[in-house]
Amino acid sequence: MIRAVVFDVGECLVDETREYGTWADWLDVPRHTFAAMFGAVIAQGRDYRETFREFQPGFDLTTERAARAAAGKPEHFDESDLYPDVRPALAKLRADGLWLGIAGNQTVRAGGILRSLFTEDVDLIGTSDDWGASKPDVEFFERVAAVVPFAPEEILYVGDRMDNDIRPAATFGMPTALIHRGPWANIQWHQGDTQALPTMLVESLLELPERIADFNSRER
Repeated sequence: MIRAVVFDVGECLVDETREYGTWADWLDVPRHTFAAMFGAVIAQGRDYRETFREFQPGFDLTTERAARAAAGKPEHFDESDLYPDVRPALAKLRADGLWLGIAGNQTVRAGGILRSLFTEDVDLIGTSDDWGASKPDVEFFERVAAVVPFAPEEILYVGDRMDNDIRPAATFGMPTALIHRGPWANIQWHQGDTQALPTMLVESLLELPERIADFNSRER
């Protein structure tokens, strides 16, 4: 049975449109041009960070994040960047008695923002920078399993990427839910094992309470 739900961050809970737009501005590239290159890089199966290098060879994301912060333009997201289904979905899952967590490839700064936004909504907030392990490495999911008080097969991991979220979580023994939004999910939605591997395919997080209830009823 599913007893815990752990969410990825970008394009699962947080709409990253504004953040990537600010990166285009930082690189002095038209936003639509940056977005087009971003999609092309993902479609080619390349690391999204190569998008930046297409416009600025040698680009280092960590260095540039520090430069943005020094210039008074640090990475930022807030309540207005949350997808509209996030709050009601978390509330319903909590009311259903599920243990909730947030864990994704995020910076220490982003972790602080998440904690300010979800202080009372979830039981865990963990980031790759906090743990020194990032997806899709198995160590990341080991860290998740170590802090969630249930077995891996009782932890539903929810994400928008087959490569970073669904495949590695499933390999570690976790049931998974793929949310159909954001650039990765839309590009990967009809590729390979997308339709078969996830335990659940959802268009909205609001579908999760009923889908989990149905899953658990079949497992009894």
